[in-house]
Amino acid sequence: MPSSRLQGTLAIIMGGGQGSRLFPLTHLRSKPAVPLAGKYRIVDIPISNCINSGIRKMYVLTQFNSESLNRHIGDAYKFDHFGHNFVHVLAAQQTPGNDVWYQGTADAVRQNLPYFLSKPYKHYLILSGDQLYRMDFREMLDQHTARGADLTIATTPVPREPARAFGLMHTDAESKITRFVEKPGDNDSLLDDLSMPPSLLESCGIDQGDERFQASMGIYLFNRKTLEKALDNDFQDFGKHVIPKAIEEDSVYSHVFQGYWEDIGTIRSFYEANLQLTKVIPSFNFFDPNNPIYTRPRLLPTSKINGANIQESLISDGCIISDTTIKGSLIGVRSVIEKGGTITDSVIMGADYYNKEAVNEDDTVSVIPVKIGENVRINRAIVDKNARIGNNVVIDPQGRENEDLNNGCYIRDGIVVVSKGTVLEDGTVV
Repeated sequence: MPSSRLQGTLAIIMGGGQGSRLFPLTHLRSKPAVPLAGKYRIVDIPISNCINSGIRKMYVLTQFNSESLNRHIGDAYKFDHFGHNFVHVLAAQQTPGNDVWYQGTADAVRQNLPYFLSKPYKHYLILSGDQLYRMDFREMLDQHTARGADLTIATTPVPREPARAFGLMHTDAESKITRFVEKPGDNDSLLDDLSMPPSLLESCGIDQGDERFQASMGIYLFNRKTLEKALDNDFQDFGKHVIPKAIEEDSVYSHVFQGYWEDIGTIRSFYEANLQLTKVIPSFNFFDPNNPIYTRPRLLPTSKINGANIQESLISDGCIISDTTIKGSLIGVRSVIEKGGTITDSVIMGADYYNKEAVNEDDTVSVIPVKIGENVRINRAIVDKNARIGNNVVIDPQGRENEDLNNGCYIRDGIVVVSKGTVLEDGTVV
């Protein structure tokens, strides 16, 4: 592909609003800034996919708790001074023509159109900020151009049961989208009408006897004029409003993607996607040398393990782990774990520092270690950053599904979430 085509493509990453489905992980940060896989942030996934695809002009749209996201992007993505590449955060702001928050994904893009149209970009790639996948956008752009499409939507083939919860596209044999249905649910007769045509299944290498549906991935590639027209209204969301209208009026095609793809916008999906990385052969490969996932360099030392028993787990940089049993878990950066404990099926996000400094009433400074204490048992939990866990603490949902506890802990979908900076004193049982 000519590099000029990539240079003429702008990526717009949707940062989302309050991220309520990921609460309490989004209580003090925006959704794209939530830590992922021990040392990354969620936003690193779409940004890395763009960089690996040769797309190096990106905006990240957000309007909620954006300070940590700004800091992360500023530290992680610094291109050379002699090019025109960038990753910029655009937070919601009051302007002479508009003084309201983003009302949806389409409204967020509309409010920032003056920035996006200020340069002669020919294509606009709109990406979700809460998905785990690896995708070469050059293939999508190639198909889009070859077909003469106005808009291309990335889809992934899914079986009937998961299809009920997705926005589904129906196409002809040439992948031109003829219909869009948002979350058909239990309507089986409607699902019957939306299955992929046999010829399309064959072209995707899927057995024609296997029923599949094209689920929208929330990834859209617009031509410049198509995007301008699509937002020349008061539509709020792409999925609910813009896309159905575009299918009626424009040439809209599906780009079928068959690699690993997971929406990690809920506590359960986020938890399961992280733990899946600990498997012997994980579905998503962070070890791909040709398509790395980029993040902020922290210059941390190698982790130090003192007699621990560790099975099918990931240990990030800068950890100090004493005689502890860790099974099927993910241990984040700067985690300090004392002896005698057991951690199973859990995500420990680590810390931003080894010691917390507290200013006392007499203006002296106390240094408090940030660590997981001795003889701690943690099972089916997400422990957010900078949490201090005392000795003999037990964290285990024990069959409970959803509860708000009064000590900075929550239970969501049968998973205990210890919120950022929480202090659990010695002997606490969650």
